[in-house]
Amino acid sequence: MLAQHTRVRPAPAAATAAALAFGLVAATASPASADDPEAQGFGPDNVIVLIGDGMGYDQIDAASLYRDGTSYNQFAVDPDTGEVDREPSEASNVYEEFDVQLSAATYPEGGSYDPEAVWTDFDDVNNGYTDSAAAGTALASGVHTDNGLLGLDPDLLPVRNLTERAQETGRASGVVADVPFSHATPASFVAHNEDRNAYDEIAREMLTEHELDVVMGAGHPHYDEDGQPVDEPAFDYVDEATYESASTGETGFTFVEETEDFADLAETATPPERVFGLAQAAATLQYDRSGPDLDEDGEPIEGSEPYDAEFNENVPSLAEMASGALNVLDNSSDEGMFLMVEGGAIDWAGHDNNINRLIEEQIEFDDAVEEVVDWVESESSWQETLVVVTADHETGYLAGPGAGEEGGWTPLTGEAGELPEHSWHSEDHTNMLVPVYAQGPGASRMQHHAQYEDPVQGAYLEHTDIANTVFDFWGRG
Repeated sequence: MLAQHTRVRPAPAAATAAALAFGLVAATASPASADDPEAQGFGPDNVIVLIGDGMGYDQIDAASLYRDGTSYNQFAVDPDTGEVDREPSEASNVYEEFDVQLSAATYPEGGSYDPEAVWTDFDDVNNGYTDSAAAGTALASGVHTDNGLLGLDPDLLPVRNLTERAQETGRASGVVADVPFSHATPASFVAHNEDRNAYDEIAREMLTEHELDVVMGAGHPHYDEDGQPVDEPAFDYVDEATYESASTGETGFTFVEETEDFADLAETATPPERVFGLAQAAATLQYDRSGPDLDEDGEPIEGSEPYDAEFNENVPSLAEMASGALNVLDNSSDEGMFLMVEGGAIDWAGHDNNINRLIEEQIEFDDAVEEVVDWVESESSWQETLVVVTADHETGYLAGPGAGEEGGWTPLTGEAGELPEHSWHSEDHTNMLVPVYAQGPGASRMQHHAQYEDPVQGAYLEHTDIANTVFDFWGRG
């Protein structure tokens, strides 16, 4: 019988005087010593984490089937017998060729992942799931926390995140997202707040209270979802005072909003030292745009194809933003960098059960990973840069046709240029395992952390172990 894997909330740890003075508490590890791998020069100089928000294995394969006619991780599972019948696997994404390929459990503090229950009860993963704030905090800090909390442990004490540790070690740091920059995932790598929806406070903290070198995302108050100027600005994701100070240079950032200026950031030999890039769209770069694939209520019309709606032309792609961010960070410090890139609208499509726009968003994310890999191989190397591709959770419970309590798990199927045959089983997050792909120095350390085994997905770790792998090398201060 497979053992249930449960996270039990520990008693509050006593913080050291130095941690209290700094306002942060570490999860477990002691400060770096002369015997630490980082002290011996074995750790990554650069760490780039790309997070597909809501991206499970099937989200990746839905896009691969549409784009290339191939899939990488498709199978059928009979819940009565446990028999697993795997489809032929063909990699079509660069990260599917990475050396380290694992899965991660994503539950919040006090949660659990039970492999036996998951693969005998189709509905099991619809319970006990995380939100993006708790999952983002886990990925950013290596600390489990409660849903809704950003950068805080369950006792509401701040926890050190990877951007803060990068700054402490002299590295440059930044976050990039294709959704509002103050949304849960990018915010969890910077801010400390009890309410993930306190966007004004979060934006203010991100732009005025930390020494980030790059903040990029959507959430522009002067544009609508189609990238058109509005008569009355909507300060939904950043308050007016913070927007004005950040966009006029008072906070030390060079402000970028034009598409061509984002493109120039990737090419210039003399990029600004710090950049606040706010794409000219209300909430998402592309996902919330209007189009013939949506009805009058904005709901997806069944059978619509990806790209039926013309893309907004006045915003950069996620890949362009990532490329510009890398150029800025690479020139900001000789010590290295930390960058988080989020494909956040994959999650939005999952909530809406919108397969055609899910495919668009997944492809945009895949393109961003390609851009990062190209940067590593042309401007850095796999000896100094660790790249991790993962998700904070799965959204929508995407599965193959006929999947369910009676039919069990079925594979997605389809041909290139056609919507894959599929089914949805939730409009929320799930507790299923998500993929982890890693390449570069420190990637093999993640295998060390993968101490659990799933009968279908194989070795898995806790999503906190991704950050903890970096802390293994960089120390906790």
